[in-house]
Amino acid sequence: MNSAAHDRAISRWMDAGMQKRVRRRYAAERRFRLLGFSAVAISVLFLAFLLFTMAAKGLGGFVHYEAALPIDFARTNLFLEPASLRGSDASELVAAADLESAIAQSAIAAYGPAGSDMFGDGAITALTRKIVADPSLLSGKPVLWLPVASSIDIAAKHDGDAKSQQVVQMLESRDVLRGRFNLNFLTASDSTDPSSVGVWGALKGSFLTILVTMGLAFPVGVLAAVYLEEFAPRNRFTDAIEVSINNLAAVPSIIFGLLGLAVFLNVMNLPRSAPLVGGLTLALMTMPVIVIAGRNAIKTVPPSIRDAALGVGASKMQVVFHHVLPLALPGIMTGTIIGMARALGETAPLLMIGMRAFIAAPPGGIAAPATVLPVQIFLWSDEVDRGFVEKTSAAIIVLLVFMLMMNGLAIYLRNRFERRW
Repeated sequence: MNSAAHDRAISRWMDAGMQKRVRRRYAAERRFRLLGFSAVAISVLFLAFLLFTMAAKGLGGFVHYEAALPIDFARTNLFLEPASLRGSDASELVAAADLESAIAQSAIAAYGPAGSDMFGDGAITALTRKIVADPSLLSGKPVLWLPVASSIDIAAKHDGDAKSQQVVQMLESRDVLRGRFNLNFLTASDSTDPSSVGVWGALKGSFLTILVTMGLAFPVGVLAAVYLEEFAPRNRFTDAIEVSINNLAAVPSIIFGLLGLAVFLNVMNLPRSAPLVGGLTLALMTMPVIVIAGRNAIKTVPPSIRDAALGVGASKMQVVFHHVLPLALPGIMTGTIIGMARALGETAPLLMIGMRAFIAAPPGGIAAPATVLPVQIFLWSDEVDRGFVEKTSAAIIVLLVFMLMMNGLAIYLRNRFERRW
């Protein structure tokens, strides 16, 4: 290029039109960055709003109020002898007694007519535990701190009706009302009274269900991914399988619930509303995600790893399970985390197989009747009692913490098996 042509080329790059196009390109880049930052900021704001709302409504569920109640057991109709409560059946004997009448009678004697509705099922449960732990209480006139009824508890948290507010003011004026951490919420199961409900039964049911899900979906999904990627011949049959797996990953979850209802309950006659059936149903839903993630992870392993292993005399099976699969395991764990997080929050398929039953005791195993946290939250959200509002939000907090713990464990295992080359 001669000097004149070179000068003309430079002038074209430096003229006003080119400068305008450069400024326009830079402006478009700034707008794109601004849009990206705005999208992230909006997502963070929505997440912060969700967490703040759950904390504001749910943290109260971890606190309950107790009132001091003097009980003269000699004046009650409890036909219980301290000596008879030394055996293993003490809890059954106390539960069979009329503790509700004893509490109501003592509350009326101590606080007047307002005491008749001051205590609920939570107080009965607490009194049962105290008597079993110390039967000598039946021989005296102790002053016991018992959880108040749901309406009084809500009023003590400044959200109750006028009548309950008056009772709270009366209790506070006598200095017989206090707030305590609600340990019963983490150790009890479902109940019709919000003052005595807990999430332990649903939490244990969720844990057992996830164990069954991962115990079936992970090995079967990984082996299916290994076979399809490393051993299966390329023909129309395997192409049809791949298409089917990709379609199954996008099927609505309620379809898997209908499948579980038809196969596991109606055909195989497995126990209804059990973690075993719930885990099998969620395993069917989670398996396609693990297969797809496993195949993608296996594809990312460099071919040189396979060639080197084959070059030193390893068999095809040794190449896959000694070299390829360990290197692909972190990617497989990523897909497993995604599938597990989806399974932990599912409600629709579990409703179809009957895991919405009222379960008043934690499940004893994978074949015992149980419910799970998402279904428990759904059931509580449909209750008319205002006391269930904060219990629902508190259960959501427990579910989020449970999901974070399970995902944290999966992420640790993924990083533990990660290899770099």
